[in-house]
Amino acid sequence: MSVLSVPGARLYYETLGSGPLMVLIPGANGDGRVFGPVASHLAGHYTVLTYDRRGFSRSELAGPQDYERRLATDADDVRRLIEHVGDEPATVFGTSCGGVIALEFLARYPASVGMLVPHEPAAMTLLPDARQWLDFFRDTYGVYRRSGTESAFMTFRERVFPDADMAIMAQATTNRELNDLAYANAMYWFERELCQYTAAVPDIAALTLAASRIVPTAGSQSRGYPIYRVSVELARKLGSQLVELPGGHVGYVTQPAEFATDLIQALLRATPASQPRVA
Repeated sequence: MSVLSVPGARLYYETLGSGPLMVLIPGANGDGRVFGPVASHLAGHYTVLTYDRRGFSRSELAGPQDYERRLATDADDVRRLIEHVGDEPATVFGTSCGGVIALEFLARYPASVGMLVPHEPAAMTLLPDARQWLDFFRDTYGVYRRSGTESAFMTFRERVFPDADMAIMAQATTNRELNDLAYANAMYWFERELCQYTAAVPDIAALTLAASRIVPTAGSQSRGYPIYRVSVELARKLGSQLVELPGGHVGYVTQPAEFATDLIQALLRATPASQPRVA
């Protein structure tokens, strides 16, 4: 376990394994522990870096925050972690809001990226019916303000994610040991990211220039759900092929071994330059 001091925060991070660097960017809960099971399977091929995003769990804020530029700041945090831990471009995996950060990161710092895997990024502006979903997230924020996080999460999950994800997502907010921490993370996400990150507009022009290094992915059990459709639209705009990985939105939690195996194979197929170390 280690801490990297960056402007306005102290980023908690851990590394596991050996080989080329792979950074895993968490989504709504902001806590790198969500990747624990899949990281152990990836660690035979990569040096896997997991971290808590600033303001979540063990990554404490340290000074004023520019919330108007929060997405850019999150992307800069990834850059600083990569430069601190390694000296070569990294493979970067980001899921949900972490996927939005991953796309922003590549657009801003293309030289720091070897391969990018946005897994069901929550960039709803890519959808033809984006307005409907942005309105829904604003309504969900209203539920949070009126009735609290659990009611808002119920509203959110039922519309956005498949049944395959429900049990594990509910567990994340009812686990006794992490309940207070999960509650604090949820409040921070509702206030700072639910409406903001889902409304982010990815820089498709910049991403297209690096399209050969982007592997858009989605869960096979997410088909038909809006977050899967975002990945479909992203792949279409980049002229890329969508890769399905096991499970739903959080297949890396529910099926970590299978998810890791298929992720590694997808990276191997994408380009020889991305080949992980063979154990």
